[in-house]
Amino acid sequence: MIGWILLGVLVLLVLYVIAGYNGLVRYRNWAKEAWAQIDVQLKRRHDLIPNLVETVKGYMQYEQETLAKVIEMRSRLISGSPVERVEADNALTGTLRQLFALAEAYPDLKANETFLRLEEELATTENKIAYARQLYNRTAAEYNIRRESFPTNLIAGMFGFGPMELLAIPEAEREAPQVRFT
Repeated sequence: MIGWILLGVLVLLVLYVIAGYNGLVRYRNWAKEAWAQIDVQLKRRHDLIPNLVETVKGYMQYEQETLAKVIEMRSRLISGSPVERVEADNALTGTLRQLFALAEAYPDLKANETFLRLEEELATTENKIAYARQLYNRTAAEYNIRRESFPTNLIAGMFGFGPMELLAIPEAEREAPQVRFT
């Protein structure tokens, strides 16, 4: 009789370990899928930038330094680790803001239909990147919570499930913009 009870407890324990392991695998794969969505949007932005640069080149002959920065950031966006790519993405976002600010000085460029369409597509892509980052952070946080919670943390430790890094906003973007009426 005691043998059957011990066997039942052992079976329940094995089932719990299997369920815990499968749960961790599920959350890890959801986080990887969320990262893949970020990757898709970064690639989309990467593909839009040459068209934007070519459209702007004819109007902004004196702003070659800004265009060169955009091209450099674009090339960094495709290679490297996820963290390096996110850093390049943050730098590219700042450089694109600078480019659009410079466009204000060129009325013909602001009225150019191709430029306006590309600007709108990039804005849409930026929104999609922001959403994909939120999804990744939420999924990675859920995975990390599950991985660190008792008793699943024992299973995570046995099978080598490591933490997932959350994506953070750069310090420069955390500051509220200053609005001044003069």
